Amino acid sequence: MTRPFERHGSRSVERERRRRHTRRDLLRTTALGGTAALSGFAGIGVASAQDGGNGETEFTVEIRNVSSNDTLQPPDGERQPVPLSPGVYAVYRGGDPIFTAGKQGGARGLEQLAEDGDPTRLERSLDDQQGVQSDIFDRLEGSDQRGPLEPGRTYRFDFDAQPGERLSFATMFVPSNDLFFAPGGIGIPLFRDGSPISGNVTSQVLLWDAGTERNEQPGTGPNQAPRQSAPNTGPDENAPVQPISRVDDGFRYPAVADVIRVTVASRNA
Repeated sequence: MTRPFERHGSRSVERERRRRHTRRDLLRTTALGGTAALSGFAGIGVASAQDGGNGETEFTVEIRNVSSNDTLQPPDGERQPVPLSPGVYAVYRGGDPIFTAGKQGGARGLEQLAEDGDPTRLERSLDDQQGVQSDIFDRLEGSDQRGPLEPGRTYRFDFDAQPGERLSFATMFVPSNDLFFAPGGIGIPLFRDGSPISGNVTSQVLLWDAGTERNEQPGTGPNQAPRQSAPNTGPDENAPVQPISRVDDGFRYPAVADVIRVTVASRNA
């Protein structure tokens, strides 16, 4: 039986080209202050503006699964790694379009990603939001394969952004009921003092509980994606989206840096 997080596909390259072109035209007419001056900053890469001087910089993000075969150690089950699901990223201004910490729900489709590893509905809902650039990431770096991210593998995606924009993303902590990795707060600022960032941003990533399904022992629960008989099979939970560190469910979870590493690079950094 096909696992929930293997059922989706990605949009075509041509559709992506059209979407980027439309977004650039919009940003040319709405960006404040025109092209930002890019000055040096200690420890941060500096990239020149792209696309004819409209202030955009091309970024590459890599999400790597750094878990090992004993990262997850359930007291009543075998030690195991932590696979990650295909996910969705968003580039935006203002508040995070994927979710707001402390509030229930989030964008349409967050529940399906957090519970079943299916990013398609979430990406569609983000694509409908004005001023948000979004897409699914599911291709395994170094191959033509698409699917869940096992230890030692990497997702990689590219996008263009302007000063003032931020990055958010969501990918499921697969051996769970509704946990996902995402940046904290209002996302990751892509520019600092007008200069594009570059480097390891894992410290800005948290493990979140979507609050939509009751938690079971991670790695052994019968209603978790690898073991459930069908999507959306666990008992509902009407709780806010919050870091798992604030959830008193009696279970232990590995440190974020023991599972995932996220790096951002700008084109000329």
